[in-house]
Amino acid sequence: MRPIRVLVVDDSALFRNMLSQILETDPMIHVVATAADPYQARDMIIRYEPDVMTLDVEMPRMNGIEFLKRLMPQHPIPTVMISSLNSAVFDAMANGAVDFVDKPANTSQENLAAWIQNELITKIKIASTVKVGKYKAAEEFKVNSTGRTYPNKVVAIGASTGGTEAIFDVVKKFNVDIPGTVIVQHMPPGFTKMYAERLNNQCRVAVKEAENGDILERGKILLAAGDKHMRLIRSGNIYRVECKEGERVNGHCPSVDVLFKSVASAAASNAVGVILTGMGGDGALGMLSMRKAGAHTIGQDEKSCVVYGMPKVAYDLGAVEFQVPLENVAAKVYNILNSMP
Repeated sequence: MRPIRVLVVDDSALFRNMLSQILETDPMIHVVATAADPYQARDMIIRYEPDVMTLDVEMPRMNGIEFLKRLMPQHPIPTVMISSLNSAVFDAMANGAVDFVDKPANTSQENLAAWIQNELITKIKIASTVKVGKYKAAEEFKVNSTGRTYPNKVVAIGASTGGTEAIFDVVKKFNVDIPGTVIVQHMPPGFTKMYAERLNNQCRVAVKEAENGDILERGKILLAAGDKHMRLIRSGNIYRVECKEGERVNGHCPSVDVLFKSVASAAASNAVGVILTGMGGDGALGMLSMRKAGAHTIGQDEKSCVVYGMPKVAYDLGAVEFQVPLENVAAKVYNILNSMP
């Protein structure tokens, strides 16, 4: 199998060189070129036609976001952003980046090598499987919000690679009548709070990073923190979330499986589960538990996924009741809610 051809773009010569050297230690990766800024990167893309690009957010002459805006319409390329704790990374995702990693504060060679091997290489390999700039949206169905209160109902959503934009596409269509909603998106600690704030500012519903003991309420969304599992707990007619650190499940904390299994137990047939784009199988078994408990379940279809991993595993297990394109997920959620007693 041909190694993945990677272009490394970073304004720091030291970081760029260390990154390239350590990436090259993986036999499945070949760094074909490096660039100090987007202008050099543009030339290298045309010359070498890399499979994946790693891109710094903050650079002189032109930042990574502006570069993506100009690049993607002409030369769509799977891109992994490398960023310190900065909300600008979500602008990069909105402009075509596939994923991002949190740049380590400690850039000693030993620490950098561990970070590259444990995080960046995985993201590069996932990005190499993604087809960017190819999807043509299906006809979008109208979201049928009736103003009902949907008592005791819960919506649970899980996503990974490509999920930041997929989740936004869904929740921006939710109205304030949506039942309390819980979401797990695989994301590093710190970024989840910024992502929740971004959604809160862009959507009609209220969105916050979940804290232990938070009550799930109509018109509100709780997003799991990047280093804590989130579970749904029912006490009478009240749903709360339990947020605790724990061992990784399916390689993740928070884990979609942990959330979905708790929703199956706490809400059973009063729940609607949604599994969106993402690599791997996290959430598939949890969604199967939800369906067996009587919940209705939705899986994003292959054509609209950035990575058709988690929804495929769930579908193959028989956990997905309805498979729909991303642009119609919100409408399907409401369609199901309106059919429930």
